[in-house]
Amino acid sequence: MAKRDYYEVLGVSRDASEEEIKKAYRTLAKKYHPDVSKEPNAEEKFKEVQEAYEVLSDPQKREQYNQFGHEGPNLGSGFGGFDFGGGFGGFEDIFSSFFGGGTRTSSRTGPIRGKSLKTSITLTFEEAAFGTEKEITISKLDTCTECSGTGAQSKKDVETCSRCHGAGKVYVEQSTFFGRIRTEQTCPTCHGQGKTIKNKCNNCKGEGRVRTSSTIKFRVPSGIEDGQTLTLAGKGEAGLNGGLHGDLYITVYVQDHEYFIRDGLDIYLELPITFSQAALGASIEIPTLKGNSILKIPTGTQTGTKFKIHNRGIVNSRTGSTGHQYVIVKVITPTKLSAEQKELFTKLSKTNEKTNSIFDRIKKFFNK
Repeated sequence: MAKRDYYEVLGVSRDASEEEIKKAYRTLAKKYHPDVSKEPNAEEKFKEVQEAYEVLSDPQKREQYNQFGHEGPNLGSGFGGFDFGGGFGGFEDIFSSFFGGGTRTSSRTGPIRGKSLKTSITLTFEEAAFGTEKEITISKLDTCTECSGTGAQSKKDVETCSRCHGAGKVYVEQSTFFGRIRTEQTCPTCHGQGKTIKNKCNNCKGEGRVRTSSTIKFRVPSGIEDGQTLTLAGKGEAGLNGGLHGDLYITVYVQDHEYFIRDGLDIYLELPITFSQAALGASIEIPTLKGNSILKIPTGTQTGTKFKIHNRGIVNSRTGSTGHQYVIVKVITPTKLSAEQKELFTKLSKTNEKTNSIFDRIKKFFNK
């Protein structure tokens, strides 16, 4: 059976605010919670409401859902991380997320993935264009090498919690205005670990992880752009209870170039030329990312003319695409002339009778 639209499930519009979404969830969760509702399909509706709220209350997941629907990346499957396998928690758990009235948390006895980290690097224009090898040093929590992450001096020092018997959670009955409710809470003795340590590791003090300074080498692919992010899988912090390492996200910033301006894989160069080069034509040596090259300027070139040099742009190593280099010429007007230059320009102006006559007609038109 196809899933219903999450906005329809909560009964809110697609532009609903976070407060409106929270209010709708609170109302529906109260209505369909299995410990309270007498409706035959309350459990299914409660799960549906939980799933919709878990996505729409998270700005990133909501954006992905708006763009890709139920198949959006990172939305996950099932019920978006809600654990219904062990039964529903007490009804007061619903209010705890809004008013801080409950202490229910998920069990921590299973593997817990390590925290993902974020950092940034700055590249030169050429490093971003051609790709490069880089290394960074970051401070992070890594698995303790002395205890291999157990947090104990030896394996014999790790014991099953006597209060929760390894479950990491305990059940408490409380009286509420709905009657007596059975609530699941984190075990206060082992703090959800399901185990206790008799003699803690001297190095990590029972944490199983220690903060270290790690140097990480990585490859920056050619063609990366300013603001893009590299993902180094498994290079974040170590997990707990055998959990996987988190990832490392590196945002790339690219410095401006002295001559080139980048547009995707293409690069642009503004080339100043003289009056004589523009009028008579010339062969000019210009810089490119792959060394200097000769550009032929045709006779009578006007300022703003754009020339294309094929395949002299940036190569994207992931797609294999190659950009081009564009050269835009700019005719420079001299500000100071020698006596000889003035004489030459005077002679030139006298020979350009056609152009002068056009200018004269324009001048007379505006002086009427």
